[in-house]
Amino acid sequence: MLAAVDTDILRLAPLIPLLPLLGAVIVGAAGSRALKGTSHWPIIIGVGGALVFSILLLVKVASQQPQAFADTYSFYSWFVPVSGISFNINFRVDPLTAIMLTTVCGVALLVVIYSRDYMRHHGHPEHGYERFFAFMGLFVFSMCTLVLAGNFLLLYLGWEAVGLCSYLLIGFYYQRPAAARAAKKAFLVNRIGDFGFGLAILLLYRWLAPHVPPGESPLDYAVAFSYLGHLTDGQTTTIALLLFCGAVGKSAQLPLYVWLPDAMEGPSPVSALIHAATMVTAGVYMVVRCGPVFADSPVALNTVAVVGAATALFAATIAIAQYDMKRILAYSTISQLGYMFLGVGVFAADSAIFHLFTHAFFKALLFLGAGSVMHAMGGIIDIREFRGLRRILPVTFLTFLIGSLALAGFPLLSGFFSKDEIIHAAFAFHPVLGVVGLTTAVLTALYTFRMVFIAFHGEPRIPQGVHPHESGRWMLVPLVLLA
Repeated sequence: MLAAVDTDILRLAPLIPLLPLLGAVIVGAAGSRALKGTSHWPIIIGVGGALVFSILLLVKVASQQPQAFADTYSFYSWFVPVSGISFNINFRVDPLTAIMLTTVCGVALLVVIYSRDYMRHHGHPEHGYERFFAFMGLFVFSMCTLVLAGNFLLLYLGWEAVGLCSYLLIGFYYQRPAAARAAKKAFLVNRIGDFGFGLAILLLYRWLAPHVPPGESPLDYAVAFSYLGHLTDGQTTTIALLLFCGAVGKSAQLPLYVWLPDAMEGPSPVSALIHAATMVTAGVYMVVRCGPVFADSPVALNTVAVVGAATALFAATIAIAQYDMKRILAYSTISQLGYMFLGVGVFAADSAIFHLFTHAFFKALLFLGAGSVMHAMGGIIDIREFRGLRRILPVTFLTFLIGSLALAGFPLLSGFFSKDEIIHAAFAFHPVLGVVGLTTAVLTALYTFRMVFIAFHGEPRIPQGVHPHESGRWMLVPLVLLA
C-alpha cells in the first residue's frame, strides 16, 4: 500500500514550477525600463522559492519508507463524454520526483546567480539581459513540470517546452550565424526523437484504452503501468523502443548526439543548465520513470545498455581530440549520459539516478568554471591559446580542479561512488559492458586532466591584448558552493 504524504505538503507541489514561471512572466511583462538591470531578482527569488519547496518535499519523502511512498495530486480533469475517457492534469510525488526537483532547482539557482555578472559582460544584444532571465525562468518551469508530471500527456507537454526553451537559449546570440545554426540543429535533431516519443504515447493509449474502465485515463502513470499485462510482448517492446528513441534525442545518445556539441554557442550559464540539470537529463529521467514498461521488455533494456555503453566510449574518445574547453565538456556530458543509460540497462536504475545527481553538480561547476576562464580571457576558450592560469585565477582553478577530480572518478569524491556502482553492475550483467565502462573511465580521466594541465599549469602564456582577471563574487560564490 502506498503511504500518503501530508495533504498540505503535497499541495505545495504545483508551486514548484509556478514560482519560476511567475518570475519569468514578471521579467517579460515589466521589461528593461521598469526593472532597470534587476531582471535577475524575480528569477532568483522564484527559483529559490521552488528549491525551498523541493527540499520540503524531499525531507517528507525521506521520512517515509522510500519503496512504499508515492502520491498523486490531481487538480484538473478533462472528461470526454463520447469516449468515456478522462485526461487528468496531475502531479506525482515520489522519491524520484523529489530528488530530481531538488537537483534541478538547486543547480538552476546557482546558475542564475552566476548569470547576474556573466551576462552583463558578454555582448548580449539590446534588451538581452531581461530576455535571458525570462527564458531561464521558463526553462526551469518546463523542467519542473516534466519531472512532476503524473501522466504521459503532461510529461510530453513539459518535454516539448524544455525543447523550445533550449532552442531559445542556445540561439540567444541570434545575430551570430553559428548560434542561429546551432539552435536550429538542436531543434530539428530533437524532432526526430520527439516523433518516436509522441508515437509511443499514442500507441500506449491506443492499445491500453480498450482495457481501461470508463473514467480512468490510460495515460496516467498508475493506470498505464497497472494494465501493461494486457499488452503483447511485441507491443510492449515497440512502445519501450519508441520511448527510448525520444530519450536518445533529448539526451544526445548515438546516433542523435550531433546537436549537443554545437549547443556550446549559447552563453556558458545556458550550457551549465542544459548539461547539468535540464534538457539532457530529461531522457534519463523519462526512461527511469517508465521503468515498468522497460522491465517487461528485455530487448529494450538490452538496447538501452548497449547504446549507453557505446555512446559513453565513443564520446570519451572524441573528447580527447578537442581543444575548446566547452566542447570537451560537451562530449564529456554525452559520455556520462551514456553511463547513466548503461546503468538503467543493467538493472541499476538507482545507480543511474545517483550518477545523474552527482553529475549535475560537478558538471555545472565545470561549465561555470569554463565560463569564468572565458570571462577572464576575453572570450578565448581554446586551451592552445593560453597556459598557467592557476596563478592568475586561483579560485577558478581550485574549484575547476575539484570538479575535474569528481568527473574523473577520483576516490572519495562524488563521481567515484556513482560511476563505480554502474561499472560494478555492468560487469555483473555482462563482462563486455563492464570492460567498456572501465575503459571509458580511463579515457575520462585522460581528457579531463589533459584539459586541466594545458589550461592551468606551466608558465603563464597569455595572448597579446588580453588582461586576465579573476571573476567577481557573483560568479565565484556559485563555483565555491558547487565545489
